[in-house]
Amino acid sequence: MGDILKMQFEVIRERIVQKLADLPFEVVDQQPEGFNNNIHWNLGHLLWITEKFLFKENGQLPANYEEYFGAGTKPADWQGNVPTMDELFESSKEQLNRIWEIPTERFLEKLPEPIIGRHTTGELAGFLVFHEAYHFGQMMAMKRIVT
Repeated sequence: MGDILKMQFEVIRERIVQKLADLPFEVVDQQPEGFNNNIHWNLGHLLWITEKFLFKENGQLPANYEEYFGAGTKPADWQGNVPTMDELFESSKEQLNRIWEIPTERFLEKLPEPIIGRHTTGELAGFLVFHEAYHFGQMMAMKRIVT
């Protein structure tokens, strides 16, 4: 199960970079009508939530990712040095490498307490893959509207 989940993360992350890497600042930071956030926020949010749930105490993303990309945040409230898209793409690659380093047996481990209704690390990772696909769809919809 673990290797399949890792491959799903890889496929989604590769598609995100493939579809978004060449977009100009004006596109990724534009918030289309009807959306709560923008492309920039969505990518940062994926990194933040995956870090929070898969790496917990061993997280390697800067602490300010939660301030900018955590649940309930929005670009309208951003102040300071928000990580750039290039920084997010680099963090995405680094995080994917760390996902591949997770021992396969860890995906079978029971969580100390359920998180969003999931009882094992594998179930939680499966939710995160779904979450990435959902936000990828949101980013692609925004891209179509804005470009």
